[in-house]
Amino acid sequence: MNAGFPYLSAILLAPALGMLVILLLPHGNQRAVRWVSLVSAVICLALSVYLYAAYDRAAAGLQFVERASWVPSLGIFYYLAVDGINLPMVLLTSIVFFTGVWTMWDLQHRVKEFFALMLLMVVGVYGVFLSLDLFFLFVWYDVSLFPMYPLIAIWGSTRKEYGALKLTLYLLAGSALVLPGILYVYFQSGLFTFDLVQIAQAGLPVEAQYLGFFLFLFGFGVLAGLWPFHTWSPVGHVAAPTAVSMIHAGVLMKLGAYGVLRVGMFLCPQGLGDWSPLFALLATVGIVYGAFVGLAQTDLKYVIGYSSVSHMGLVSLGLATMSQGGLSGAVFQMFAHGIMTALFFSSVGHIYDRTHTKLIPELGGMAKVMPRASFFFILAALAGIGVPCLASFWAELLVFIAGYRAYPVLGVCAVLGLVVSALFMLRVVQKTFYGVKNERFAQAGDMTMVMIVPRALLAGTILLFGLLPRLALDLINTGVAPLVGMFK
Repeated sequence: MNAGFPYLSAILLAPALGMLVILLLPHGNQRAVRWVSLVSAVICLALSVYLYAAYDRAAAGLQFVERASWVPSLGIFYYLAVDGINLPMVLLTSIVFFTGVWTMWDLQHRVKEFFALMLLMVVGVYGVFLSLDLFFLFVWYDVSLFPMYPLIAIWGSTRKEYGALKLTLYLLAGSALVLPGILYVYFQSGLFTFDLVQIAQAGLPVEAQYLGFFLFLFGFGVLAGLWPFHTWSPVGHVAAPTAVSMIHAGVLMKLGAYGVLRVGMFLCPQGLGDWSPLFALLATVGIVYGAFVGLAQTDLKYVIGYSSVSHMGLVSLGLATMSQGGLSGAVFQMFAHGIMTALFFSSVGHIYDRTHTKLIPELGGMAKVMPRASFFFILAALAGIGVPCLASFWAELLVFIAGYRAYPVLGVCAVLGLVVSALFMLRVVQKTFYGVKNERFAQAGDMTMVMIVPRALLAGTILLFGLLPRLALDLINTGVAPLVGMFK
């Protein structure tokens, strides 16, 4: 389906134009900065919901295509399209973007610069998810990474300079593998084009796919939190301000997994077969490692950070199975985990703003002090441990079934990791929200009705896709089914 109206370009332009308007506003006009950011987010959310509903699942394939020659002598095209793989990621980004802007509504420090950088980061994220030209995909990939350093170093907390620098160095190191990978497939294809679809249809030489997939697996895998290259992630989660943590864990980590899927697996399906046992092993180690290390944490953000490492390990395990169930579960898990972690960090952000601490031993009985904030955190925790009727349950179930069929021992280890993850989540809930109330925070104050709105949207999404998983799976299956056919 070709787009009459350029919906995908509009999604890219909304935050880009919002950023330009913000830069032109005077420094003292903080109210206008907030409203411009929110309007940009609302436009992106409305367009994403429309695309999600309008996508023709029966026809499947790439739809709302926008393609124009950019540098024809080098084979570079402005090429945007959506299918069952990237459309859920676009919707995820729009939901987290909208709720992140609303969550940071009361920010007072350097408001103009914060929202300008945040919108720039979101432009890069949309660009990666929408682009089917490898040149543009790489450019947008780097655009999404660079704002992270100032956003954390200026507005963050808890060793913010260290966290920002470590995150930046790790992600740029991964990017340094992605670029050679793109150039490698550019030349090995013999087509001298960056058109991802055209390269995939022509097929790379089998011997070239081994090195190609290696470069994409470990290049994008760094951002996906693949063990042992995950150590930047919990540190970055803890240091980042609330909305940046929401986008960082909720969306940016998905860029890495999406890159492995869309670029690595799509272009190098036989290469995946060679590397899949190692890929599955590293994923399972990440699942178990994240669960056990999370069990020992005393900082709420570190708990969520290591939980994210464990849950992103599930995404990687699903991809490594090379099965339709595993890939569908992995994409669904990317969406569900993104919403869940955004709700986590949004709730923790409110608690920290009112108490100025994230340390579990200093908190207690918060359900009596902040019942609304406590409800949203507990709902996210239940989603994190895979409670039925919540979105993560279906994603994890698909991955565990596919993982056990492909790698029985690793599949069992992954399930044990989930058990440990459930233990530390329940422990955090018990120690933070129940038990003896800390009188220091008796008057801390709960969420206002206005601030409930973004959290309610995230919570409602978790419940909606948990009760009606076909809303996601019917779409996702249209995207992964052709890819699975390439592995045979």
